[in-house]
Amino acid sequence: MAVHNLHERRLPVAPEHVGALVDALSSPDDPLWPRHHWPAMLLDGPLAPGARGGHGPVRYTAEEYLPGRLVRFRFEAPRGFDGFHELTVRPDGPEGAVLRHLVSMRLRGPARLTWPLAFRWLHDALLEDCLDRAERGLTGTVRAPARWSPYVRLLRSLASRRSSASREPAVG
Repeated sequence: MAVHNLHERRLPVAPEHVGALVDALSSPDDPLWPRHHWPAMLLDGPLAPGARGGHGPVRYTAEEYLPGRLVRFRFEAPRGFDGFHELTVRPDGPEGAVLRHLVSMRLRGPARLTWPLAFRWLHDALLEDCLDRAERGLTGTVRAPARWSPYVRLLRSLASRRSSASREPAVG
């Protein structure tokens, strides 16, 4: 099964300002990733080809990086995610830019179920939160803030309970 999942936001600022957000991914003061509501994006070094990391159960390696314009990560986990996700910045008119996130992958094995039942919904919510952070950080406001669906809230609640249970000390 092929997945082509695209999120983008037109921002009324110069592309270099949007590119600076992408360049700061996984830094201590990352202005783009919504780490207060989602697992933080962590890399084992600075953003550069070969940097490895991920967020939550999703793991990847940076395979291409053009400062201010593009970062592409190749999936390593979950099992069955064969492809990449990337952030790109492109000019849009004289004083605007488009920030775009693309997932392009083929699903195999368990991912044929986990993507459509859970990961897709969580991914879409996380990306819209990310685009809201970009818009707020660059313009001071968000025209149409993202809202989590009841299903996303349910998935997050289930994941939170599972995470809490795994941290509880063993009884006995």
